[in-house]
Amino acid sequence: MAQGLVDSSFQFHLISAKNNGITKEEIAEILTHAAFYAGWPKAWAAFRMAKEVWTEDTFAESAKEAHEKSMLFPVGKPNDGFAQYFIGQSYLAPLSTEQVGIFNVTFEPGCRNNWHIHHAASGGGQILVCVGGRGFYQEWGKEAQELHPGDVVNIPVGVKHWHGAAPDSWFSHLAVEVPGVDTSNEWLEAVDDDSYGLLK
Repeated sequence: MAQGLVDSSFQFHLISAKNNGITKEEIAEILTHAAFYAGWPKAWAAFRMAKEVWTEDTFAESAKEAHEKSMLFPVGKPNDGFAQYFIGQSYLAPLSTEQVGIFNVTFEPGCRNNWHIHHAASGGGQILVCVGGRGFYQEWGKEAQELHPGDVVNIPVGVKHWHGAAPDSWFSHLAVEVPGVDTSNEWLEAVDDDSYGLLK
């Protein structure tokens, strides 16, 4: 904690420590012990920087909890199986896996899935039932439509589209998989930042 240590490189090391599992309590203990050697005046700058790094995570977690409490359905677990088709973090909670698949999909602010198309030889498609927050749905060649709890979107087979959260809001919808023959999803390009950035 020598003079000049508390700069962007020190912040990088703190972020790396957090990403590698060091908790807020553990970093506080580490910096407290180091303060006895470096001196408290220098240690306070390190404490402030550590607080900023660990508070971001706490704020995001509390926003997620508040979103979950605002609706009837659970947020679920990180949607790691489909992460390659999303920009940002999404979560998945299976509600029904028999007869008709129904999943609560939750998007953190700014998260959206790639453009994609639902295919089927007959039947198929998807229905979105919005249950929390604010989001968007857009079909290729059309304006994006804003979504709120209670809104329902019927997505036919063969239509290129995307859906996700607004830039400043968590968003959840139930994804209802319409039964069909030979159903599949075709995942396409990501929704680019410039196009998405025009949405408010």
